[in-house]
Amino acid sequence: MAATTTPAASISAGAGAGSNVGAEDRVLATAQQIVKSLNTPKEVREDMMLIFSSFDNRLSNIKTVMTDQNDALLARLEAAETIIHRWDGGNDSSRHSSSSSGNHRSSSFSLSFDGSPDEATEFLSAVDEIISLLVDLSSENKPDMVDRADSALQMAMSLLEDEFRRILIRNTVPLDAERLYGSMRRVTLSFADGDVTEDFENFGLVANGDGDGSGSRRRLFHERGGSIGCDLWVDLINPTAVEDLKEIAERMIRAGYEKECVQVYSTVRRDALDECLMILDVEKLSIEEVHKIDWKSMDEKMKKWIQAMKITVRVLLAGEKKLCDEIFNDSETSKEVCFNETTKGCVMQLLNFGEAVAIGKRSSEKLFRILDMYDALANVSQTLEVMVTDDFVCSETKGVLEALGNAARGTFVEFENNVRNETSKKPTTNGEVHPMIRYVMNYMKLIVDYAATLNSLLENDESDGLSRDDDTEEMSPLAKRMLRLITCLESNLEEKSKLYEDGGLQYVFLMNNIHYVVQKVKDSELGKLLGDDWVRKRRGQIRQYSTGYLRASWSTVLAALRDGSMAGGSSGSPSYGQRSNSSSSASKMALKERFKGFNASFEEIYRLQTAWKVPDPQLREELRISIQEKVIMAYRAFFGRNKSQLEGGRHAGKYIKYTPDDLESYLPDLFEGNQMVIHPRRKSS
Repeated sequence: MAATTTPAASISAGAGAGSNVGAEDRVLATAQQIVKSLNTPKEVREDMMLIFSSFDNRLSNIKTVMTDQNDALLARLEAAETIIHRWDGGNDSSRHSSSSSGNHRSSSFSLSFDGSPDEATEFLSAVDEIISLLVDLSSENKPDMVDRADSALQMAMSLLEDEFRRILIRNTVPLDAERLYGSMRRVTLSFADGDVTEDFENFGLVANGDGDGSGSRRRLFHERGGSIGCDLWVDLINPTAVEDLKEIAERMIRAGYEKECVQVYSTVRRDALDECLMILDVEKLSIEEVHKIDWKSMDEKMKKWIQAMKITVRVLLAGEKKLCDEIFNDSETSKEVCFNETTKGCVMQLLNFGEAVAIGKRSSEKLFRILDMYDALANVSQTLEVMVTDDFVCSETKGVLEALGNAARGTFVEFENNVRNETSKKPTTNGEVHPMIRYVMNYMKLIVDYAATLNSLLENDESDGLSRDDDTEEMSPLAKRMLRLITCLESNLEEKSKLYEDGGLQYVFLMNNIHYVVQKVKDSELGKLLGDDWVRKRRGQIRQYSTGYLRASWSTVLAALRDGSMAGGSSGSPSYGQRSNSSSSASKMALKERFKGFNASFEEIYRLQTAWKVPDPQLREELRISIQEKVIMAYRAFFGRNKSQLEGGRHAGKYIKYTPDDLESYLPDLFEGNQMVIHPRRKSS
């Protein structure tokens, strides 16, 4: 054969060139390589070996050497096959069947790493041997042996795949939600003790809290989600199982079964994370389903979402990332793919709910919950983007964060519009603080707790509605909006005060409400936003209202005490307590009318203004003091100068019904909100 003479001649020439043992070994190795490289059938290779051996006695052992090598490879293969088939649990015929099918296993099979460590080690060693044999056989022309090794490897991989799945499932640690919630630091925002607010549904503001829908007063309450400490950690998989999982994954990847290994891991762990979301009370809901949920139920779901987002990223995904890095330590690709595939489902479930909330109908009561959702996602988004490399998930995260920001900004604007357009025509019956003022100011107190977030969201919004001057130029975006809101409130109050027919009650209403606004500003972070000058100006405004109240309510009473009100009185400027120059009879008659007019006016004011309500004790006392200084002092002077003219006369007690001390004793009854009638304490015969 022309194809074989040239190699034989080369070998003969090489043999003649050397006579030592090393040279013989090289000749044998060269001859073996030539035969292998020709890639001829087995029968042809054997004929070639006979031809080579006939040329030179140094090649007479080549067939024996090659036979020994084949026997060694075959022995290694059979030893590994025996171990793998033992775990497969079948007989010889079933082994050959399984080898040919590549995926048949006895139904009673159970490879358990929980059993004897020696047996597990033996099985893994057999797998290592098969993988090594396939590497060695890659340079050999032994298709039958390669097929057997491939079949054994397929069987081993199938067994390891099942064991990998079993270990993952059996060693998954259930999420302890109670422990997680217990370790979270909560922040509760509510209003000062005793301060309650009524539902004010006229412009879409509904107080949170339990209620029967009857409009009962209740506390406006908001609880922000807790924060998670950096040291919070949970085991997602029993730590003792991680090393076994790593051993299996390493061999499946080396054997070329990386895809199968990753698929098993991601499927099992994806289901486990879905179970974690269920434990955290996060449901799978479509956008349509979310939009049909009533507010009370929605508020609860939003709170749970906020907690779940923090726990999922800070605890679950961080733990999952650590697991992937440990188990797939030798494959960067597997780490990345496994983590992305495992976590994508639960992250998208959370993002889908966030999107549904963001595009839902806007109403003022949702603002704080939406801000909480925005903050929760914003606080974990950077961590999420570092861990998750899936472009779609990262893009969706940014999109939902932006949508929540837009929703928060839009809901805040909706609240502003509701306040501006509120035109209820039902005044409070006793001049007390209007429920709209209570709600809006308490709402604003909560808004300030989100100053950092809202300032960033409103930063480029120039529609603050304020004139540009030195007072507002340096204000933060939120401070400008707060100032605009309060300005709207003040204008609204002016209009609502006109609903009262009594001028004095108009001023009491304005005093009560502006004082309430000032106290809320002064006692909260609003004070820092609006500044001390704003507070001082409003206090001056309250003093002006107090003066207006005295003028509107008591001018008639004071007029009865002026000498100019008597017939024949002096044409000069009137003075309290000055005697008239009229005749004695006319003077007494006029004096009686003045006492009578004063008594009637005071009794009517007492009857009306005991029903009026000034809730703030300090403001209430200041009003009483101003009445005492302006009215009681004037009456005391009038009484002292004129009582002697009527005392001792007939029916004097009919006109001199009250002493100054009597009147002063009635002042504490004013502005208590309980209507009363005077029962004279002094009567003269």
